[in-house]
Amino acid sequence: MTRKTNYHMSAEEFRRFGKEVIDWIADYYEWVESKPVVPDVQPGGIRTMLPVDPPLTGEPFSEMLDDVDRVIMPGITHWQSPNFFAYFPSNTSFPSILGEIMAAGMGVQGMVWKTSPAATELETHVLDWMASLLGLPDKFLSNSEGGGVIQDTASSAVLCAMLAAREKATSGVSNRQGVSGSLVAYTSDQAHSSVQKAARIAGIGDANIRLVETDDGFAMRVDRLAELMAEDREKGLTPFFVSATVGTTSSMAIDPIPEIAKLCDGIWLHVDAAMAGTAAVCEDYRWINAGLDGAQSYCFNPHKWMFTNFDCNCFYVSDRHALIDALSILPEYLKTREHGSGAAIDYRDWQIPLGRRFRSLKLWFVLRHYGAEGLAHHVREHIRLAETFETWVREHPDFNLVVPRKLNTVCFAHSQGNSFTEQLLESVNQTGKLFASHTKLGEAFTIRMVVGARDTELRHVQNAWNLFVNKAGEQSRRTSK
Repeated sequence: MTRKTNYHMSAEEFRRFGKEVIDWIADYYEWVESKPVVPDVQPGGIRTMLPVDPPLTGEPFSEMLDDVDRVIMPGITHWQSPNFFAYFPSNTSFPSILGEIMAAGMGVQGMVWKTSPAATELETHVLDWMASLLGLPDKFLSNSEGGGVIQDTASSAVLCAMLAAREKATSGVSNRQGVSGSLVAYTSDQAHSSVQKAARIAGIGDANIRLVETDDGFAMRVDRLAELMAEDREKGLTPFFVSATVGTTSSMAIDPIPEIAKLCDGIWLHVDAAMAGTAAVCEDYRWINAGLDGAQSYCFNPHKWMFTNFDCNCFYVSDRHALIDALSILPEYLKTREHGSGAAIDYRDWQIPLGRRFRSLKLWFVLRHYGAEGLAHHVREHIRLAETFETWVREHPDFNLVVPRKLNTVCFAHSQGNSFTEQLLESVNQTGKLFASHTKLGEAFTIRMVVGARDTELRHVQNAWNLFVNKAGEQSRRTSK
């Protein structure tokens, strides 16, 4: 028997199976609505269907595709279902998928300009496009002292911002000698947990991050921020970083950025608009950008509401040198003539890892396919559907809004209290007909209804409301017996 010397898939096989995969994806979007949104599996159940040992010899690709249907799909939560209303939209689109496939095919490592000039320059250009599309301040454009870069997530963005702020506050001493225990960071008690994690990673620590109380609408209280800063200064500590939020994870609350910015003279202000930022493609929602002139950094996630598949975070800074000074290490093997001349951007200096995926290609495809007009149309439609759902909640005697709706997120509860509301959400999700998530706002167990899936229409929102009402009625009748 002749020993094989080439185990690769041939170009012809790739063409054939690639077409099958594309057909499978297209079919998935056509049938996903008919499936339970959340799988009915127990922990460990998927692994029991997998062989204990890896294969000794290669297997036919057709069998792999069969096992996707047999093993994988029974354990998938369908984020692309029009009945997915939990957490945040993670909507993707066919242009984005095709861009991701092409980027994967090229296998580009865009760590420095020279390793793929097109990857770097397209990213710079697309980030400038995005700043224009959202109406962001000119200081975030690449022709300024600032500029944009694509991170994987908002968690990486806030960490990079905090590191830049740390180094700017210490004139680079922290990188050379370690972190001073006098630096203090601030965010609201409703901010994403990534801010606290960034403080740990950056060496600031839990003891030196202040969670600022929020008002009745769960936005940061500026008066408390000012008081905490004053108290820390009296102790000899140095306020150096504030992370404000445009659209908190729990309730879509929007911190008062203009007022916060006034307190941040000499302090780095980072603004996280992870999901909400997409709304600024509509000029009538650009009020969410108020105060960004006073921010040193800003980020939002196209992978949450802009039809771009995970992962893709747009991160902007007003001073690129502060970011580069914090993150750049230049070993001999990464030195290039272009870097030395200052004529090219090496995005490895703008992020935590060295390696970089060609994420800008999929974002470029999305922007060119939809255009500003198409993106704004779908964002407005999602907000309109959420507004409709909010009206139904307001008008029903047994349901209450926990906070007024912000953009595409409705936070509501049943009038019979926390236990009833929690049981209601569980019973609705167990039907598989939709998936919604929860939070705690103050003492209230709160159901979050987030409208943002690519194919969600009025009928899906109507069906969701009817299911909540009907299940609540059944639950009330059982408890009254």
